[in-house]
Amino acid sequence: MVIINNHNEFEAHLGKEIGTSLWHTITQDQINQFAKATLDEQWIHTDPERAKIESPFNATIAHGYLTVSLLPHFWHQIVEVRNLKMLINYGIQEIKFSQPVVVDSQVRLTCKLDAIANLRGITKATIGVAMEIDGQKKPAYTGAVIFLYHFLADSN
Repeated sequence: MVIINNHNEFEAHLGKEIGTSLWHTITQDQINQFAKATLDEQWIHTDPERAKIESPFNATIAHGYLTVSLLPHFWHQIVEVRNLKMLINYGIQEIKFSQPVVVDSQVRLTCKLDAIANLRGITKATIGVAMEIDGQKKPAYTGAVIFLYHFLADSN
């Protein structure tokens, strides 16, 4: 795990891979809970019997947005940012879904610091992300997320 205490330490990672999370298995229960929470209960996600017959994947698949929603969980496995007043999820850029995540697949996140800016004492970090699927050449998705870090004044 990478530990970052301030803007300067964050900036030292610019253009570099920061790390990779642990593997996480996407279960049918997790897919079903996400479907209920988002009111997206399309059969390709929630009906294993129908998916086995009608889906080109012969199984259910995770919602793309379910895989994206795991970003904070994976990010916190890779980086511990200390000395914070506040963290804000600021945006998502150019997420492109390359391959579906079939139920019971293992996924993990790889991150790189693509850009960083000091906005009057607030660190704006753009993190390039790729969600890998165990055993697959293509990632589930690639893109970038933007976080705003409000470090404590005396940590810079």
